[in-house]
Amino acid sequence: MRIGELAQRAGTTTRALRYYESRGLLPARRGGNGYRAYDEEDLRLLRQIRMLQDFGFELEETRPFVECLQAGHPEGDSCPASLEVYRAKLAELDAMVARLGEVRETVAGQLARAEAARDALAGAGGGEPRCELVRTEE
Repeated sequence: MRIGELAQRAGTTTRALRYYESRGLLPARRGGNGYRAYDEEDLRLLRQIRMLQDFGFELEETRPFVECLQAGHPEGDSCPASLEVYRAKLAELDAMVARLGEVRETVAGQLARAEAARDALAGAGGGEPRCELVRTEE
């Protein structure tokens, strides 16, 4: 199949395919007419790349999965290098989740502090604070 058909079947663009080719992830075969030629195996590689990218993997992180498929394995994640990329990605995600938890706690603390200050102001007879944008002329 030609590049346009592969792009359409994979739900991507010909530009992306050329980029994957330039990065060595997609084979660069040419037909007798000089056009790029692809087959079902290339579509399989491309689907593996796209699925991993949809999950947040960087393009270079897909390389072990592609190489695993190219080596003839039935699944791109059946090779040790692919499993290591999964482990690294999980560690990265765990760190991000932990950091988000810390940020959430900080924001929750700020909200509680701000609400307590507002309530203290209202209890002292100050009423509900009014927040208005005041423009000054220069």
